[in-house]
Amino acid sequence: MTVDYPPPPRQTANPAPLRSANSLRRTSSIDVAWPDGVDGQRLFVGRARDYLTGPDGQGCTLATGEFSLRMSEDKTITRIAAEPAPPSIGQLVGARAGGHLRLALREIMPDLIARADPLYLLLDDLSGTALVSSFAWGQWFPERMELLKKRLGGSGEDNPVLAQRTNVCWGLAEGNSGVTGGAALENVADADAGHLRNPADPEGWHAFLEHDGPGFRRARRIDVTVDRNGGDGGLIRIASAFQDSARLREGGRVAIHEYNLGATVDAETLEVLTLEPEARILPFRECPGAVHNVARLVGRSLGQVREDVLEILRGPEGCTHLNDALRALADVPRLVEALRQSA
Repeated sequence: MTVDYPPPPRQTANPAPLRSANSLRRTSSIDVAWPDGVDGQRLFVGRARDYLTGPDGQGCTLATGEFSLRMSEDKTITRIAAEPAPPSIGQLVGARAGGHLRLALREIMPDLIARADPLYLLLDDLSGTALVSSFAWGQWFPERMELLKKRLGGSGEDNPVLAQRTNVCWGLAEGNSGVTGGAALENVADADAGHLRNPADPEGWHAFLEHDGPGFRRARRIDVTVDRNGGDGGLIRIASAFQDSARLREGGRVAIHEYNLGATVDAETLEVLTLEPEARILPFRECPGAVHNVARLVGRSLGQVREDVLEILRGPEGCTHLNDALRALADVPRLVEALRQSA
């Protein structure tokens, strides 16, 4: 039976909302550039910041993390530098940005995970960024996008590129438009990404990489507040956002993925009380359906969300990008701790 899905959402929620008093905002971005041309190695610059806003609305930086690395065509990291630099950062040279990179990070830098270091969020996001960032070339050179659409134009059975994608995620489940090709690809990447930074709140985001030529950006924002009237231990309120976007030759940016995610958590037990994902920009008409399975995480512990997401929302049960937004919430307990210590 063919399901008549509505068109996928294509409207940004940007710019970011104004920071609220007594809040902590974590922002992160990975910008990708090709300083040596399409055949050269990609440059990845990741930046993250924890920014405290006090009761008077004034803000200050609590923590930062940054890396710069080069990556070959097969996603092998050829060199990397970070600030602050963990002693083991050099061990990532030679690693590939794929499914095994997160395992390597757990083995090499467990202390970064334990203290919810902003640098870890960036490194954890590297594999997804490496996979999607080639999308930027199609925006800068439209003929490359047409070539990609032609490669993906056949059915999943006849097209090895599409067949390889089948059941990777909810949107690419067997039989869905993202793996059958054709007209489903025509309007992908037609959504204005807007501007992350709110002009009324210039300190609401850290500084981004400025460069010429094609560019890709993965950006995350997590706003955390604690409502002490929400129970004996208080109520943690979370408002987060995620976006993948690319620069346009004529100016501005186009987005391919964007989610907002709201949550409430018991501050004493870390039980997830509510999760409210909102699909803002997605490529295929079936993609928004992935938000419904997120309810399976309600009642679970926020401290276990990284493991729970990989177990419960694996493959076609979840959306890769929404899963990463959920996994990033594992750092919230440490953010709450920093927020309380600064009160």
